[in-house]
Amino acid sequence: MSRADTDAAKAGIRRVALARRAAAHAAPDADARTARATARLLELLRPERGRPLAGYMPMRGEISPLGAMAEMACHGPVGVPVVEGAGQPLSFRGWHPGARMIPGAFGALVPRAGAQLVPEVLIVPLLAFDAAGQRLGYGGGFYDRTLARLRAAGPVLAVGFAWAAQQQPGALPAGSTDQPLDVVVTEERVIRFR
Repeated sequence: MSRADTDAAKAGIRRVALARRAAAHAAPDADARTARATARLLELLRPERGRPLAGYMPMRGEISPLGAMAEMACHGPVGVPVVEGAGQPLSFRGWHPGARMIPGAFGALVPRAGAQLVPEVLIVPLLAFDAAGQRLGYGGGFYDRTLARLRAAGPVLAVGFAWAAQQQPGALPAGSTDQPLDVVVTEERVIRFR
């Protein structure tokens, strides 16, 4: 499949994936499902305590990792992504519960102040994922570039965090620069790929 064909296929899947994620986020039991997913995420992360970890500030119907991030901040450094510019990998700024936040690029909140952090564990937002660990994001390539850079420097655990409804039936189209996840955590299960 050519890059143009891959990009077109991804665009079509994004529209459907956004609707599925919005429906999961708006469901009456979303809070209970978030609590179950957070418990599964914390169980997975327990052996990683003390390692630098980065999560994300949820937006647009993304499942919230904030409960797990707050718990992990009791055991080691936690950060959130900062968009440095188009075509660049993300950087990460230190975060803690109660940190003063300001709007960053694309509407994501970032800490007003905080030390730079290089994560060894990365909780990754997504629109869709498949049974092989491929992830579909918004199309900017920020997490793909970031994971490539982090993996080139040493081991990193890439954990997708999603609603179960975000699993794509069938395989997602993947380009040569797409970085797969190591594991996905949903409210229903933990799916390990590597």
